[in-house]
Amino acid sequence: MYTLLKQQGRARRGQFQTVHGTVQTPAFMNVGTSAAIKGGISSYDLKDLKCQVELCNTYHLHLRPGDEKIKALGGLHKFMGWEGPILTDSGGFQVFSLAQLRTISELGVRFQSHIDGRRIFMGPEESMRIQSNLASTIAMAFDECIENPSTREYTRRSIDRTVRWLRRCRAEMTRLNSLPDTINPHQMLFGINQGSTFDDLRIEHMKQIAEIMQVSEPRISQIHRNAVGKLKDYIENEMQLNADRKEE
Repeated sequence: MYTLLKQQGRARRGQFQTVHGTVQTPAFMNVGTSAAIKGGISSYDLKDLKCQVELCNTYHLHLRPGDEKIKALGGLHKFMGWEGPILTDSGGFQVFSLAQLRTISELGVRFQSHIDGRRIFMGPEESMRIQSNLASTIAMAFDECIENPSTREYTRRSIDRTVRWLRRCRAEMTRLNSLPDTINPHQMLFGINQGSTFDDLRIEHMKQIAEIMQVSEPRISQIHRNAVGKLKDYIENEMQLNADRKEE
């Protein structure tokens, strides 16, 4: 878990302990969307470069080579040849990026594959099962990545649905981590903070996430969705808001 080692003003220096190793924070997360870094850098190179944590994408790995194949091979760590922490995105960003190919409902989202056009359904339970098959260190909760700018009414409805999805994600991960054939029974779940450009809605959502996850404060990684589609001023304001919340 996270240990705060030093704080100066709003700057925080800490370390995050996981079953796959310790991450010294703040840290840059290398992006290996399909379980590999573009440009010919191998997992062994990343270790030599002192990479601490890598990010892989649930949606893309589900499409190919397939999460069940990766599970049969022993999970992402063996598949990639990487021993350190891995965070898998939930697939929620594809809800945003494939806007012309998706339908959102209370159950989840129906996608049209950008590869072959086939129809795919992903909801909170499906996202958790895929990420459990991948056996990442950290699984992200399934959410709707709200387009910016959005109306306050739509943002409110979307947040309420994302909160309901988080409860379903938590219940499903608890079940999956208890199964005898689960590769990583210590997989952690992180929520994702939404709120578009409305500070009060974002703060309220932070509190809801903390309550559901039963933590004293929301995880730092929850705020990353808010930057999608926003201008620099919005991003800086959100970083300031989250820093202020952590000082309270």
